[in-house]
Amino acid sequence: MDYTLSWDADAGGIRYIDQTLLPGRCEPALCTTIDCLARAIERLEIRGAPALGIAGALGVALAARTSPHERMEAFLRDVRGAAEQLKSTRPTAVNLAWGIDRVLARIERADSVDEARRSAVAEAEAVVREDEESCRTLGQHGAGLLPDPCTVLTHCNAGALACRCWGTALGVVRSAVRAGKQVRVIACETRPLHQGSRLTCWELARDGIDVTAIPDSAAAYLMRKGGIDCVIVGADRITSDAVFNKIGTYMHAVAARYHAIPFYVAAPLSTFDAGRSEKDIVIEQRDRRELAYCGDRQLLPEKVNVLNYAFDATPLSLVSAIITEEGVLCPPYDLLSRSGIGPAR
Repeated sequence: MDYTLSWDADAGGIRYIDQTLLPGRCEPALCTTIDCLARAIERLEIRGAPALGIAGALGVALAARTSPHERMEAFLRDVRGAAEQLKSTRPTAVNLAWGIDRVLARIERADSVDEARRSAVAEAEAVVREDEESCRTLGQHGAGLLPDPCTVLTHCNAGALACRCWGTALGVVRSAVRAGKQVRVIACETRPLHQGSRLTCWELARDGIDVTAIPDSAAAYLMRKGGIDCVIVGADRITSDAVFNKIGTYMHAVAARYHAIPFYVAAPLSTFDAGRSEKDIVIEQRDRRELAYCGDRQLLPEKVNVLNYAFDATPLSLVSAIITEEGVLCPPYDLLSRSGIGPAR
């Protein structure tokens, strides 16, 4: 399978790589219902901010194609219900709602149900194409920031598996390697679900890019030893004052600032939510079992509570630059609060 997810016209559904099976198996899966897609998102079979934007867009197309209603009022009610169901699966990542709202707006301009169904698929496929284009352009912009040679620390997975292909943070790495630079990647394991060791290491090793996995808690020590030249992470939402990314990102940003190491964020404009601030955003908390068990092995006494935040917020004051498909944004970031960058509300 060449892409993380795509529309399968023959099957009438969404074809995707089930990321919960990696690195042991790389297998395609198919969603032909909204309930199936919602479960796939909740279970992190589909994950990564840009990929969730694509999933949201394709999900609305799927709802439009599978709705049995031929009258516009009932059809729209059906599709809007599916859209709300999908939005509720991952509340912190803004791309999911962005992709949903974009295709839903296109449907609502249609004059008939038939036109709405055709338009939904066309608009969703445009989102898919644009994601690949933006990631490759973003990567080119970011590659110039990397010294040659260099060692890059990254957290979680902001690579091809988090997008249509190529990636955001790892797209910068890929673009730099393609330009002839010698780049080594240090991938934090990213507890508790190991998206760094399972996913980032899998895709970089597959591409022949030098990658080494470390425990999350080793990053600051490597910085102190002079083993890290820069940090590059992705983002699930960028507000006027903070970057929301996988839990653990904030501590890397603090450590990088202390050690005078550049801390870069790579994200498409669809991840910006400049009209909101950190206090407006709900941080997703995930199931206790993710911390309490490793497979079937119990790691925690039954009566002990957990706090399992999926994301944290890193103040923009700790971010050296934000790499986008439109170029590199540098401090001060007060422009964001006035720019209206991000999803329309």
